[in-house]
Amino acid sequence: MTERTTTIASRVGLHARPAAIFAEAAGKLPLEVTISVEGAPDSEAVDASSMLSLMGLGATHGTTVVLRAEGTGADNALDALVQILQADHDARS
Repeated sequence: MTERTTTIASRVGLHARPAAIFAEAAGKLPLEVTISVEGAPDSEAVDASSMLSLMGLGATHGTTVVLRAEGTGADNALDALVQILQADHDARS
């Protein structure tokens, strides 16, 4: 099992817009990815491609989350998903 830990960078957390961006990217992957708040039991991990499940995590700005996946390409997939979570999708340009 491949695992990555990262921090939510979006200013208001993993709400609608960042959750949608992340879920869409996770849904395009050829493997199952789960996400949970760091320290939560494994049973509380949710499907990373479900926008509603992501929003249900209650992950705010600065929350540390754990991504897990297994299979061919898991390392690259999780690296790409970490980059999405480390971007502030609420920043105004």
